[in-house]
Amino acid sequence: MAASVFTSELYHRLFPVSDAGRLFTDSAEVRAMLLVEGALAKVQGQMGVIPEVSAQFIHRSSMELQLDPGGLAAATGENGVCVPGLVAAFRKLMEAPEHAQYVHWGATSQDIIDTGLVLRLRQYLTHLETALKQMLVDLGQLAGTHADLPVAGRTWGQHATPITFGTTVARWGVPLLELLNELPRLREQVLWVSLSGATGTGSELGANAAEMRKALAKALNLQDPGRSWHADRGPILALSGWLTRLAAALGKIGEDLILATQTGIAELTLGAEGSSSTMPQKQNPVGPSAMVGLARQAVGLNAILQGAGLHRQDRDGAAWFTEWMTLPQLCLAVASALEHGKALAARIAPNADAMAAALCGGQGLIHAEALSFRLAGHMPRPEAQEAVKALCRQAAENGAELSDLARAAYPDLPLDDLFDPARQTGTAPDEARAFAKAVKAL
Repeated sequence: MAASVFTSELYHRLFPVSDAGRLFTDSAEVRAMLLVEGALAKVQGQMGVIPEVSAQFIHRSSMELQLDPGGLAAATGENGVCVPGLVAAFRKLMEAPEHAQYVHWGATSQDIIDTGLVLRLRQYLTHLETALKQMLVDLGQLAGTHADLPVAGRTWGQHATPITFGTTVARWGVPLLELLNELPRLREQVLWVSLSGATGTGSELGANAAEMRKALAKALNLQDPGRSWHADRGPILALSGWLTRLAAALGKIGEDLILATQTGIAELTLGAEGSSSTMPQKQNPVGPSAMVGLARQAVGLNAILQGAGLHRQDRDGAAWFTEWMTLPQLCLAVASALEHGKALAARIAPNADAMAAALCGGQGLIHAEALSFRLAGHMPRPEAQEAVKALCRQAAENGAELSDLARAAYPDLPLDDLFDPARQTGTAPDEARAFAKAVKAL
C-alpha cells in the first residue's frame, strides 16, 4: 500500500483530489514561500527598511527564479525547517550578493512557512467552494424534483413514518449549504499573515514592525491578525474543525447511499460503478464507501491536529511538525470526499417502485403512529396507543394489513387518508422545496 492514496499510481483514481492535489506538493510550498519573501522585500523597500533597488530586484527574482525542492532536502534535514536552505539557495541563484543580502530581513522561518501555507489554503478553500456549489446545485434540483415522492422514513434502522425522497436529499444538502455560508467567516479566521520574528516580538523588524505586518498582509491580500500566532494555532484549528464537519456531512450521505442500494432494497441507483471481480450481478457502492472511509480518516486527523494545537512556550517544533504531517492529508481527504459527492449528486436516481414497495410492505405498520393520533381524537391518548399496539400485534400474528384491521375495529372513523403515504408526509415536501429554493439563491 502506498504511503498516501492521494498520490498513489494505483489508488489515486479511487481517491481523486482534482486540482487540490497541486497545492500540497513540495513545488507549491517552495513557490509560495518565495512569493512571501518577495512580497516582504517589496514592502520593506517601500518603508525604507532595505534599499528600494534591492527590494525590487528581490521581488522580481521571487517571481522569476525556480528552486528545486530536492536541493533543499539536506539543509531541511539538518535544520528542521526548510527556510534556511531556501534562503541560501535563493540568494545564490540571484547571483547578486549586493541585493541578496536583504532577503528574509528580520523574518523567521515560521513567518515564511505559515504565510506560504495560508496562500495555498486560500486557493484550496476556493477549490472547495466551487465544488460545494456544484454539488449543491445538483442536490437542489434532485430535492425539488422529488419533493413529493414518498419514501419510508427510518430511525434506528427501522421503518418510522413516511417522508419524501426530496426531503432526504434536502437533509443531506442543508449541512453543506450551512458550511458553504460559513466560508466568508472561515476565511477571516484562517487567512492570516505571519510576520513577527523569532519570538513573536518583531524586534528584528524595526520600530514599525506592526505597520510592516499590516503592509505585507495587504500586499498578499491576507488578514492582519494584529499579533503573532506562532504558538496560537487558532487558524489551523478553525480550518480543521470546519473541514471535519464537511467530511462528516459527506460521510453521512455516503452511509445513506450504501444502505439505500443494498440488495433487496435498491431504492436508489448510482450510475455505472462498482464491478465485482467474480460476481456478475454486483454493483458495489464505491463512491459512497470512499466518502465514508475518507470521513473516518478526517475525524482521526482532526483529533491529531486539535491535540497539536497545544504549543509549548513561544514556538514548538514538535507540534508544528505534527501539523505538517497531518493537515495536508486532512485537506486532501476532504477534497477527495467532495469529488465523490459532487459526482454522485449528478448521478443519483430514485427507484420509485422500490420506494413504494417499502411503504406498502410490512402490512402497513408504518402508519401506526398516524392511526394512534387519529384515535386520540376520540379517546385518551394512552388508550389510543394501547389500541393500536394491540392491532399491530394482531397483524403480526395473522399477517393481516393494519388498514383492514383498523377499518374493521373502527368502521365509523374516516381512515383512508391515513394509509396513503403521499398524504402522511407532513412538512417534508415543504422542507425539500425550501432547500431547493435556497440553493437557487446561491
